Amino acid sequence: MTGVSVDIGTSFVKPGGKPGDVLTAKAIVTGIGKSLAYTKVDFYNSKGQLAAYGHHTKYVGKSAGHEKDVKFSDDGETVVEGEDVVE
Repeated sequence: MTGVSVDIGTSFVKPGGKPGDVLTAKAIVTGIGKSLAYTKVDFYNSKGQLAAYGHHTKYVGKSAGHEKDVKFSDDGETVVEGEDVVE
C-alpha cells in the first residue's frame, strides 16, 4: 500500500560522474510514526565524494495493520514479518 508524499527534496553538491561511473547510495529511515515516515539518502560518486543528498516524508497512516504490511530487520535487509512481494 502506498501513501502520499508530503515533502521531498534533493540537493546536488558535486558531479555524479560520467556515463559508466558507479554512484553509491546510502539511505536510512530516520523516523516513523503512526501516520508519517521520514527518510534521507546520500549519493556518493566514484571518488567517494558526496554528490547529492535528499529527503522524503511520506504519509503511511493507512499502511500499518494492512494485510500486506511488512516489517524489516533492524538493518533493513530482511523481511521479518509479512511477505516480500515482487511485482
